[in-house]
Amino acid sequence: MATLYTHRAQNIEKTWLLVAVFLAVVIGLGYFLSYTYQSPDILTVAIIFAVVMNIAGYWYSDKIALSMARAVPADEATYPTLNHTVENLAITAGLPKPAVYIIPDNAPNAFATGRDAKHASIAVTQGLLNMMTQTELEGVLAHEMSHIGNKDILLQSMVAVLVGFVSIIANIFTRSLWWGGPSRRDSDGEGGNILAIVGIVFIVLSPIIATLIQLAISRKREYLADASGALLTRYPEGLASALEKIEAYGAPMKTANNATAHMYISNPFGHHVRTGIAQLFMTHPATDKRIAALRDMAL
Repeated sequence: MATLYTHRAQNIEKTWLLVAVFLAVVIGLGYFLSYTYQSPDILTVAIIFAVVMNIAGYWYSDKIALSMARAVPADEATYPTLNHTVENLAITAGLPKPAVYIIPDNAPNAFATGRDAKHASIAVTQGLLNMMTQTELEGVLAHEMSHIGNKDILLQSMVAVLVGFVSIIANIFTRSLWWGGPSRRDSDGEGGNILAIVGIVFIVLSPIIATLIQLAISRKREYLADASGALLTRYPEGLASALEKIEAYGAPMKTANNATAHMYISNPFGHHVRTGIAQLFMTHPATDKRIAALRDMAL
């Protein structure tokens, strides 16, 4: 039977797998572009870039994610209740207190980031603070604290950085090809043409590959963080009620970003019903199912 420790170990394995996939995708892009443009330097640059980005993703993914969300530090003088609540939950969970940030956005939402529990941060929107009662706020913060304790945060943060960069690189390369980049069709004949076409297809599909990497982060982690957070507060209704309010708000965040969407407690692009195949591309499980699971815990 899968346990919390199994989940933590799987997160570590998924992080290394993500690093390997990112290396393969970027080096693959570099190889096909160097072949198409007849420039070995492109492959060299791609390899260096892939290594540097993996290192940067490990050390600086939290800072990048916080910057993308336009989060600012929540000092204790201005936000005493928020900081004290985070500190109390950290003590209860047996974790160091994470750094606390505020996102200047009216949409209620939150996320946790960092490479480990000693270098973790929790960011909440101003809208969340304005809308939630104390028990609801505790439920949301306990959920994010659980992501830290469950070792979800490094994987989530690296996905945000690496997926974002794969999409950007692929977009730049695709535009360059549309503008008539050179090819090897004159020198290599049909075989060269086929390889160049494969390379172009690979480049065009890279954003899709990046999205699939993002979706490979199992939505089960949200259910686990919900359950762990509810156990931390011993009051599942607090988080259930918070999720209802977040769902009812519906409007998207101003700082919503495809690369970081999976990190938030709820979809930052707003809420609308998705059915059929569209559900396969959701970064979060359906909110009503999460709420039902939490309320079942209270029975």
